[in-house]
Amino acid sequence: MRPSQYANALRRSRSSLPTYSSAVQEKLDIQSSKRPWLIPISISIPSLSRTQPRRVRLRVLGPVRASHLTNIPEETNWTPTFRDSTLVFSREDLQKIWRWEIDSGHYPSNAKIPEQVGFTSSILNPASPPAKAQTVVSPFTPPPGPVITTTRGAGPRRTYHITQNLTEDFATTAYPPRPISGSVADLDVILDQCNFANGKFVRDCLEFLRIGAGLDNGRRKRSLAETSCSILNLPLIQQRLAAYPTGRYGPNAGLQKKRGVPWEPSLSLPPTQNRAVHSTLAPTCDPENPRLFHMYWAGPFDDKPYTALLSFLFTQNLGLHLQDSHELAACRPQFWIWINPYPAAATPALSALIDIYQSLKTNPWAAPFLHPRFKGIVKFKLWNTTEQLDIPNPSLTSSSSSTASGDDIAYRLGSKSETSYDRHSVTMSDMARFVVTHRFGGIYLDADTLFLRDWEEMWGWKGAFSYRWSYHDFYNTAVLHLNKGSALGSFLFRTALRNGLDFHPVSITRYLKEAHLSPLLTQLPDALFDPAWLNAEGLQHERPPHPFFTSFAEFFGTQARQGAAPQATGFDGFFKGAFSYHFHNSWWKPFDPARNWPDLGPRFAEGERAARAAANPNADLDHLVDTIIDDKADLDWATVLKRTFESYVRGERPNMYGEWLHW
Repeated sequence: MRPSQYANALRRSRSSLPTYSSAVQEKLDIQSSKRPWLIPISISIPSLSRTQPRRVRLRVLGPVRASHLTNIPEETNWTPTFRDSTLVFSREDLQKIWRWEIDSGHYPSNAKIPEQVGFTSSILNPASPPAKAQTVVSPFTPPPGPVITTTRGAGPRRTYHITQNLTEDFATTAYPPRPISGSVADLDVILDQCNFANGKFVRDCLEFLRIGAGLDNGRRKRSLAETSCSILNLPLIQQRLAAYPTGRYGPNAGLQKKRGVPWEPSLSLPPTQNRAVHSTLAPTCDPENPRLFHMYWAGPFDDKPYTALLSFLFTQNLGLHLQDSHELAACRPQFWIWINPYPAAATPALSALIDIYQSLKTNPWAAPFLHPRFKGIVKFKLWNTTEQLDIPNPSLTSSSSSTASGDDIAYRLGSKSETSYDRHSVTMSDMARFVVTHRFGGIYLDADTLFLRDWEEMWGWKGAFSYRWSYHDFYNTAVLHLNKGSALGSFLFRTALRNGLDFHPVSITRYLKEAHLSPLLTQLPDALFDPAWLNAEGLQHERPPHPFFTSFAEFFGTQARQGAAPQATGFDGFFKGAFSYHFHNSWWKPFDPARNWPDLGPRFAEGERAARAAANPNADLDHLVDTIIDDKADLDWATVLKRTFESYVRGERPNMYGEWLHW
């Protein structure tokens, strides 16, 4: 059944739930400006003649539009019945969360703390550099207010590194240098240069990111006056933090609590991690901040996660160019693929893990990543919802409510339908990213994401981050970094539990805003991870980046007038400077229609043969001859990127940093 037919069949089902053919359709529908403010309802009224009752149609405020209306503060005598707050934690707990994150070195940003948090004395921050030398205060300067909104830097000063245009070895100028091991991207600087809310263009942002990382090595057209966004040489500074004050006036004045429920029991948090920034850029891995990429996948393993994994091998510093990868003088990241082979309501069999590996071994798209060369780099994990939620952590499970509000938990996780791929699957994916990052640390990426450069500098930023939902002021958690066992993660789980176990990005935005915790999850510009999004929504067409997409579909079907660009510029011309590209689903469209199989060379010939047989059942596999006639005249961007990654594995070219894969 084709995806469109599948979606239509779902719409004809008896379920009262809305159904969608993709996560994007659901999210766009929720935020659609076409949703009416008023919806018609029919009310039965008695007839004066005592015959058949008459029905009157009235228009009332729609529930989605009602949620956009403004809250009324808790202290007023009236609260609207058409919108509720999500807040379930008191100010004491909100201050505790802020305190834990700052003490642990998870707040390297200079963003202000919201006044509503209520700190009244200076707060030492070990992740922030000390302020510049004090200047003479003017007698006309008013004294500081009673609420403190900034931290006092007690950490190391920041030294910015300018990546040079040329190196002593002129043979290497064709490829950019790897980021310095242990360097850190200053996300505050990136926000200043790339924030759409401040009128910044994606085109200019990508140029800034290219210059900062030296990705234009040998091709630079401007001077080195631009400031890089990498930090290094951070001297060690350790200080004990002073006690934190409590809020002013009433303990929860100014906060709007969720109606009908008591304040949550006080958060029980582990000791702060006391993360110290060392004076040398040590290559050893930090167990409290593991370099783990997570991806969640449900269903048969196909060309989508296959290409995502290839992009990981092509860009990240894995030591694959060394005979022994363990000789790498850097912390090598890992990629964990969480495989969910069962419906949400099903209980995995005892042999589930064995069954998964047997399935992967016989799947031509997955089998290459089980090769011993990739051992310790790519790991397949079994997703078990019950096991993942059964966490011995009181900060997640100690709630005064034993069930989720609204619908029951099983219902929200999709147990009402074991065959549909609609909102249930979306809900599971939205939850899974928070589970794995909170339990294990690391960065989650949606399966429709491709790596475009080394993420070394992103690992150095110890704060949590996600990115902006296009021009909307919402988070998009297609990329999500949370610290392992953090106070922020505990807050999100406890709040979601009291709000229907809802992890939708729009709901996450509400949780954080209403609790005044938004600065703890940095909202990065979408140019870093989703550089085509603004153009796809009709914005910045006057100065678009390269390539210029007016819709996400053009990644798989490049327009004829731009059809020469993919082959002419290749990987090097695809949103250069961005950390990743998010192609927003299109699961049914193959990356390479003419060669819809893994083309990785003789080492994986058996899998290629099986995939070819599946793609072309009538082909003679004993006399296969590939000709250019079988190919498109103008290759699409998706095809060019897939073939680029595959040629690296075949040994026909180096990766983007000039390193050849050593088998």
